[in-house]
Amino acid sequence: MSENAYFMQGDQETHRLEIKTDKEAVRSQALWAGVQPGMRVADLGCGPGVTTRILHDLVQPGGRVVGVDVVEDRIAYARAHYPGEGIDYVCADIRDSLDHLGRFDRVWLRFVLEYHGSKSFDIVRRARKILRPGGKLCLIDLDHNCLTHYGFSARFERAYRGIMDGLTEKTDFDPYVGRKLYSFLYDLGCRDICVQMTAHHLIYGKLRSADAINWTRKVEMASSVSGYAFPEYEGGYKAFFEEFTEAFSNPRRFTYTPVIVCIGTPPH
Repeated sequence: MSENAYFMQGDQETHRLEIKTDKEAVRSQALWAGVQPGMRVADLGCGPGVTTRILHDLVQPGGRVVGVDVVEDRIAYARAHYPGEGIDYVCADIRDSLDHLGRFDRVWLRFVLEYHGSKSFDIVRRARKILRPGGKLCLIDLDHNCLTHYGFSARFERAYRGIMDGLTEKTDFDPYVGRKLYSFLYDLGCRDICVQMTAHHLIYGKLRSADAINWTRKVEMASSVSGYAFPEYEGGYKAFFEEFTEAFSNPRRFTYTPVIVCIGTPPH
């Protein structure tokens, strides 16, 4: 497929993906999913390679990890910054057949399906085909993505939901895909399905630099792509963004997003 569904794509995106990754959270999720030495793992939607390298370290000695991303620049960045003996990076579209990658003990999809809305189940079904017998699918994504805040005005909340609605319509983005992961595995006939839910974003008090960069970039890109007109604000997007910046920097505000992790073993 030639069309890139990833609406966040831009010059600063590799940097955002890198700094926002909580390495300890990735490690904890991978261990919970049973990633261990000697395994072969596919990291689908690997971005700049941060997660791929963590998975690689967990499968040593003797394991291999293949990181897959549709953007050539990110694959080049991953090769340059997160190399390792037993890591391969492949530029490919996960919406296409993945059979050329070989077979794996774990197939890992973290914060990927949210960008593929109506195609997300098809991606999971295709990913299932590259598992070895007894291998597990590991699905990780957010629910109420970017939608749960307190300390913002009513007009901001209306505008923000307008942005998200426009984004969903124009890009097939799904802010609620996290709640669907269990049903994806269930509908594939997976056995031994396990589910874990924790907080991904949990922002209160003084704003961390990484959160400021991450959320500013999210708001800028989502606003631009959604086409929302900001009728609540006389000053349009500029006035909206100024209010966001002020409110988000206020240590009184509270923001959270649940992350749902599901693993299951498909039938063979």
